[in-house]
Amino acid sequence: MNVVHERDADWFRSIYARHYQDVVRYGVRRLGGTAAAEELAQEVFLVAWRRRWEVPARTLPWLYGVGRRLLANHWRAERAAPPALELGDVPAADRHDGIARLVDVRTALARLSDDDQEILRLVGWEQLSMSEAALVLGCGTATAKVRLHLARRRLTALLREQPAAAPVRIGGTR
Repeated sequence: MNVVHERDADWFRSIYARHYQDVVRYGVRRLGGTAAAEELAQEVFLVAWRRRWEVPARTLPWLYGVGRRLLANHWRAERAAPPALELGDVPAADRHDGIARLVDVRTALARLSDDDQEILRLVGWEQLSMSEAALVLGCGTATAKVRLHLARRRLTALLREQPAAAPVRIGGTR
């Protein structure tokens, strides 16, 4: 099969079907709402179609990288940071220890730099390997490992400032 046919509509439908929900979840974790996340996913796949000749075999990290750049452009244009989850956003009936600890983690995460937040999210939430996270961030694997290590240390320090709850493990490496 020649290259012209490899990146046709069937190729696109295949990556769309395989990764659409992953990209939507990526957006939900950063935007807080399904509608906005679905809109982001549509933009990501529009870029994927337009740049289909540039999409590598490891498609998902590339798609996350596109999403990351689209969000960065949006936030720069809006001159606003992504919304942080506030304790008041959690219904009173759900304020048990697990939810409260999640709020503590999200609050601490929101206090970190955008770069720290992104490496933690890519490894912890998106379950990417270090090499995949490095691909999304546009850096080497060793650099991504250092970024993750430092981001974990900063997040742990912020969590220690908050009242103690159950211990939390922030993302693993693969």
